[in-house]
Amino acid sequence: MEVFDDNYLTSNFVIQRLVKSFYRSIKEIFSEIEVNKILEVGCGPGFSTQYLQEILTSEVDFEASEYEEDLVKEVQKRNPGVRIQQESIYGLKRVENSFDLVIALEVLEHLENPELALRELQRVTSKYCLVSVPQEPLWRILNICRLKYLRNLGNPPGHLQHWSKGKFKKFVSQYFKIREVKTSLPWLIILGEK
Repeated sequence: MEVFDDNYLTSNFVIQRLVKSFYRSIKEIFSEIEVNKILEVGCGPGFSTQYLQEILTSEVDFEASEYEEDLVKEVQKRNPGVRIQQESIYGLKRVENSFDLVIALEVLEHLENPELALRELQRVTSKYCLVSVPQEPLWRILNICRLKYLRNLGNPPGHLQHWSKGKFKKFVSQYFKIREVKTSLPWLIILGEK
C-alpha cells in the first residue's frame, strides 16, 4: 500500500519544515517563468494541489489529473475549485501543446515506465515541465534514521525508481532542456523547457 499523506499530515516539525521548504522552492521557480495554463499530473489525494493553489495567482488556469478513481474524489473534496480529470500519465486526454506548464511532483518514482510518462508530459506542454523526485540515497537514509520502512532499507512502498541528482538530470534532459535544478532536501526539483 502506497503512503500518499505521510509527509503532509505528520505532526513531525522537521518534516513539516521540509515540505514547506519544498513548496518555497517551487514558488521561486514559478516567479521566474510566465505561464497562464497549468496541469498538475498525478496529484494523488490533492495535498500538492492545495499547496500549488496557494502559490499560483488567480489569473492562472489550473487543472489537475489523477489515475486512481478514489483519489480523484479526495482531490475534489480537498480542492473544490480545481477541475480534476481521471487519466493516466501514460495517456493524458489532452491536446498536444495545450498547457504552458505541466507538473508531476513525487510521481515518477512510482512508475514502472517513467520514460513513457515524460514523453507524454512533453507532448502536452508547450513550454515547461516541472518534476520532482526524492533524492537518493539520501531519501532512504533519512527514512532509516527516523526508523521508517526498515524492512525495505528505507524505501517506501511504491517507490520503484531511484535517482541521484546527476542521474535525474541526465534522465530529464533526454526530453527537456534543463532550465533549473533545485535541491530542496530531501527532494530534487527540475524545471525543463521544451
